[in-house]
Amino acid sequence: MNSKYLSLYGDIVSKIEEGTFPTNSKLPSESSFMEEYDISRDTVRKSLQLLEQNGYIHKIKGKGSFVLDFSKFNFPVAGLISYKEMVEKLNLHSKTIIHKLELETPDTNMAKLLDLTGDGEVWKVFRIRQINGKKIILDKDYFKSEFVSNLTKEICEDSIYGYIEKELGLQIGFSNKEITVEPCSEEDKQLLDIEDFDMVAVVKSTVHLIDGSLFQYSESRHRPDKFKFTDFARRTW
Repeated sequence: MNSKYLSLYGDIVSKIEEGTFPTNSKLPSESSFMEEYDISRDTVRKSLQLLEQNGYIHKIKGKGSFVLDFSKFNFPVAGLISYKEMVEKLNLHSKTIIHKLELETPDTNMAKLLDLTGDGEVWKVFRIRQINGKKIILDKDYFKSEFVSNLTKEICEDSIYGYIEKELGLQIGFSNKEITVEPCSEEDKQLLDIEDFDMVAVVKSTVHLIDGSLFQYSESRHRPDKFKFTDFARRTW
């Protein structure tokens, strides 16, 4: 078994974590690693591929391999928690920027996602989440106006869930979520500090009240180097 690529992988990981290869720095060339470790180009490439798969580097064609910030934010995707509660729990320096706040008649697709019939309207709320100075999340939320009759800029900057539960007296019950990786849209590139990434992690959710009523559809679009999905699972017998 060829363990040389694992040895190189381990050395590079150690240098990234101790700061020898700092975030955003460019790794030495493949030729440099070949010479230093007396290994083949194929072995170096296997190491770099594993580093990229595990989120330590980002390879840019024609430019080289660059070190990512490996301290990803542990967003509790599997749970049902507001953004405000999440940043307070993780002690993050965050700012919410309201991009859109509109009451509108939904298009056919959104009406279907929210199971709307007739002339029902929805609140469309697009919020940019800036964390530690970087715009890394675009939250696109749609709320049925029959449940959430009014929204203001102040409510959206603070916590919509807090408003729903404390002011409207509604109980949020459960959600269904889908996680995908998608190409960056033009909107992502315009609104987020997307840098050299061409993909985003997307969490799509339908959220229900405690009585089962569907009241929200959301799409949260994350810059991939700051997104980490964690879950807990137990085998049942």
